[in-house]
Amino acid sequence: MIENAYYSQDVHGPYELHDIGNLELEEGGTIRGCKLAYGTYGALNAARDNAILIPTWYSGTHKIMEQVYIGQGRALDPDKYFIVAINQIGSGLSSSPHNTPAPAGMANFPHVRIGDDVRAQHKLVTEKFGIEQLALVVGGSMGAQQTYEWAVRYPDMVKRAAPIAGTARNTIHDFLLAETLVDAITSDPGFNKGFYKSAEDVREGLLRHAKLWAVVGWGSAFFEAGRHKLLGFSSMDDFITNFMFAYFGVMDPNDLLCMAWKWQRGDVSRHTGGDLRAALGRIKAKTFVMPMSTDLLFPPADCQAEWRLIPDAEFRPVETLDGHLALFGADPAAMGQLDKNLTELLAAKV
Repeated sequence: MIENAYYSQDVHGPYELHDIGNLELEEGGTIRGCKLAYGTYGALNAARDNAILIPTWYSGTHKIMEQVYIGQGRALDPDKYFIVAINQIGSGLSSSPHNTPAPAGMANFPHVRIGDDVRAQHKLVTEKFGIEQLALVVGGSMGAQQTYEWAVRYPDMVKRAAPIAGTARNTIHDFLLAETLVDAITSDPGFNKGFYKSAEDVREGLLRHAKLWAVVGWGSAFFEAGRHKLLGFSSMDDFITNFMFAYFGVMDPNDLLCMAWKWQRGDVSRHTGGDLRAALGRIKAKTFVMPMSTDLLFPPADCQAEWRLIPDAEFRPVETLDGHLALFGADPAAMGQLDKNLTELLAAKV
C-alpha cells in the first residue's frame, strides 16, 4: 500500500465510498472489504425508475463523466435523472492495487474481470439505493465493456444501453495493443515486479505508456489535421510531455495494469460457452452502439459486427478526427452527436 495524492478527494471529489463486503472473483481470488467509489448527481424519483448508471473507462474516474457528459440541459441531466457514476475496481479510487494493504496489495492484488465489476456495481445500486431497474447504462471504452456486461447479465434490469467506443468481446488485435501498453510499464527496471515505492520509480515506463497512447488513442487523422496544436500545444514534444505524460505520469502503474488485464479479457460470451450471438441475444435493452469513426482500438467495423447480433439495436457511429480519445470531450461536434443520440435513446419507449 502506497500513498498517491492523485487519488484523492482534492483531485476527484466529491465522491462516496461504499463497502460491499468480500468480493469473490471469477478467477478465484477475493477482495476483502471491497470498496466502490462513486459520485451521484440528481435525485431518485418515487418510482425509482429514473436511474442512470455510468461505469468508468481505463484510467478515467467519475470526475471526467461529471465534467464532460453530465449537465443541465444535456442528455444526462441531473434535473431529470438520478445518475450514479461508479469507478471500476482498479481505478485508484475504488479498491485497487495501490490502496490495498499488504500482503494483498500491489502486485499481489488479484485478477479482476469485467463481470466482477458489474456484480459489485449491482450490489451497490440495489442494496444502497434500492434500485431495481436502470433507465440507462452508458459507458465508453472499458465503460462500454461493462455496459454490455450489464445488459447481458441483468437483461430485465437494464432498459436502455449505450456502449460508446467499445466492444462486447475484446478482439485479438485489441488484446495485442493493450499488451504493448502493459509491456511499456513492466519493462521499466523501476517497476521491480510490481513492488516499487512510488509511481515516480516507474517514470520511464509511464512515459513509454503515454507515448503509445498518443499513437493508438488519437490516430493519424488527429495529427494530420493539427488537432494537437488546436488544443494549445506548440509541438509534438509539447503535446506528449504536457498532455499525455502529464495525464498518465501521476497514476499508479499497478492500478493501470489491473484495468488493462480485465480490458484484454472483456467477453460477454463467457455467459454462453463462447457463443457471442447467444450472449448478445439475451439483451432486452434498447441499445445504441456508438463507435468513434477513427478509433484504432475499437474500430467501427468491430462494433458493427456485434450490433448485428443485438435484438433491438441501432448503429450510431460518431464522426470525429479524435479517434478513441474523442471520449475526452475535446471535439465539440462529437459530443454534440453523442448528446443527440443519448437524448433520443432516453426518449425511446421501452
